[in-house]
Amino acid sequence: MKIKAKLTLGVGSLFIMILILAALGTRYINTLKNDTENILVANYSTLEYSRNMLLALDESLEDKSALNKFDINLKKQQKNITEPGESEATELLTEHFSKLKSDTTTNLLHPLIRRDISEIMHLNMQAIQRKSNIAKETAKSSTLWIVLTGTVCFLIAFTLLINLPNNISRPIKELSESIKQVASRNYHQRVNFESHDEFGELAKSFNTMAEKLEEYSNSNLSDVLFEKKRIETLINNMRDPVIGLDEHMKILFVNNEALKILGMTSDQVMHQPAIEISLRNDLMRELIRNIKEDIKPDESSKKNSIKIFVDNKESYFDKDIVEIIIHPTGEKTKKLIGHVIMLKNVTHFKELDFAKTNFIATISHELKTPISSIKMSLKLLEKEAKQNMNTSQKELLESINEDSDRLLKITAELLNLSQVETGNVQLSIHASNPYSIADYAIDAVKIQAEQKKIVVRIEAEKDLPDVKADPEKTTWVLINFLTNAIRYSPDQSTIQVEIVQEGARIKYAVKDNGRGIEERYSKKIFDKYFQIPGSNKTGNGLGLAISKEFIDAQDGIIGVKSEFGIGSIFYFSLPMA
Repeated sequence: MKIKAKLTLGVGSLFIMILILAALGTRYINTLKNDTENILVANYSTLEYSRNMLLALDESLEDKSALNKFDINLKKQQKNITEPGESEATELLTEHFSKLKSDTTTNLLHPLIRRDISEIMHLNMQAIQRKSNIAKETAKSSTLWIVLTGTVCFLIAFTLLINLPNNISRPIKELSESIKQVASRNYHQRVNFESHDEFGELAKSFNTMAEKLEEYSNSNLSDVLFEKKRIETLINNMRDPVIGLDEHMKILFVNNEALKILGMTSDQVMHQPAIEISLRNDLMRELIRNIKEDIKPDESSKKNSIKIFVDNKESYFDKDIVEIIIHPTGEKTKKLIGHVIMLKNVTHFKELDFAKTNFIATISHELKTPISSIKMSLKLLEKEAKQNMNTSQKELLESINEDSDRLLKITAELLNLSQVETGNVQLSIHASNPYSIADYAIDAVKIQAEQKKIVVRIEAEKDLPDVKADPEKTTWVLINFLTNAIRYSPDQSTIQVEIVQEGARIKYAVKDNGRGIEERYSKKIFDKYFQIPGSNKTGNGLGLAISKEFIDAQDGIIGVKSEFGIGSIFYFSLPMA
């Protein structure tokens, strides 16, 4: 229990008992007061009236003033009837007094009136005795309850006096002793008491402090400086630029390669805020952009290398930002203490990639013409000599024809790939009919589907708006989806094409009943040259990669949902016009 709660509970209990004691005393005092007032007001007044009437009766009744005095006190008595039987006695007295007023000469009524007055006085004397006994009982009860309540208050106060100071002073005394030990560089000293109050939290904080002091005390400063020098030497001799920042975006270290590409000296950047340097250095502004905006680089940004002019030539660097996170001693939460910006020189790989792309584009362009000529020659040969061929020759001719079709398709895909990689894709984006794109794609694969007796069914929402797309490239992507679905679907199955509106986009989806894709391969399916291991289908692994590039270039979204053994759904969505 917290110290504050203990104090509140103890003092509050004592305060409540004092209130109860005061309430009991007030209640019983008021009760005694009421009983006393009842005796004084009711019974004593009746005795006074009775005495006055007796005195008036002793006087000469022929004196009218005596009769008036008796009458006045009788009327007061009539209004002050409080006890049982007093009303009958008063009525009888009134009756006898009325007769006396009628005949003042007779003395026979005097004893009767005296008897009546005596009866009234006797009743009130009994009432006084009874009420006096009640008052005594009330006094005894009040004394008992006040004594009991006072005893409980005393016990609570005595308990608080014994325990509360000890509960507060003992932890403080122990903590004071521990502080003295730590002040004497006895850093292994710990506070051993464990509780859930403020002193427990203070003890935990003290132990954490002592643990850190012990850790720092055990560390050797010369070793730390030696390791620091070693790390600085390693960083300076790295061939890739490296920049270190603390949690406040100040530069802690920067190697020579980073200084070279920044075009600055060590004195200009060391221990300076990176944000201030970025105001006059464009490269620094690009390097800390993700840290400053507190965002992580996405996949697309990682693919885009930074072009930097260094050593009198254009160089390309991939940026990688590493967060430095530590777990402080004695603390449960991790803490970010800075970032390291690393740049990897990928110029050589870029040059190889450009050479590969140019080579593919050149070879594809050069191969396309002779392959087309072979296709034309095959058609002429097939037309003129088909009747004179035997079965083996026809099969050979058909095989050559299929191989030439495959070569022509590969060269077309390679040309598309080279266009994508060089950024020379020519898009003609305009408002297009979403139904026309689907109809054209389905017609293009109609013969392939019929050969495997596969039904291609289209399910499209009605009155869909136009889609903002390049119809040729979009149709190519949909044809590629359908071709793959037909290739991997069993005979006599169904392929479903869905066209729906999702928000401000039009979504195309091709659902097949093939073997599906394992989850570990789903993220790689759109990579260039990737083919699922163990697949017995032929292909070059470029179709889906080119499809992704075409859709991305149109501000679209492409993806796949697949469950192994059930089938796959390849989809893409484009903005509405």
